[in-house]
Amino acid sequence: MKLEILPTAIVDTREQRPFQFQNLPVERGTLTTGDYSVKGLEDRVAVERKDMDDLLACCGHGRERFKRELHRLQSYRFRLLIVEASMAELEAGLSRSKLQPAHVLGALAAWIAQYELPIMLVTGHVVAARFTERFLYQAARTVWKESEALRKMMPML
Repeated sequence: MKLEILPTAIVDTREQRPFQFQNLPVERGTLTTGDYSVKGLEDRVAVERKDMDDLLACCGHGRERFKRELHRLQSYRFRLLIVEASMAELEAGLSRSKLQPAHVLGALAAWIAQYELPIMLVTGHVVAARFTERFLYQAARTVWKESEALRKMMPML
């Protein structure tokens, strides 16, 4: 089952380095939570993007602020934290930080366990953009398929 009309990705106006999507139309907007969503599904779909420096800040001095963001993300059916770094890059990149690899890996593990948050580690901005675009499409497709099934179950009024 394929969507007849492509969903529109919403990019938060505060996003500093917005992804360039190849297949989805994009609009800028103010999102309550996350950096990316789908138009009309802003209350159900949220993707939070972090590059290495953002992630390190969230594990260090910005931890309490980010935990509030994670708490808001819990209410979203389709949620994702996408990190623009591989595990190896995280460990290598920590040399410029006071944080130890165990601290960062522990924070990631805690966020997965405590907030039931899917976390995707990817190498680079372009790969992160590709994955995010596919995630947004699949979330919209899932909602569309469910609504189509519901319409078929309901008698015509």
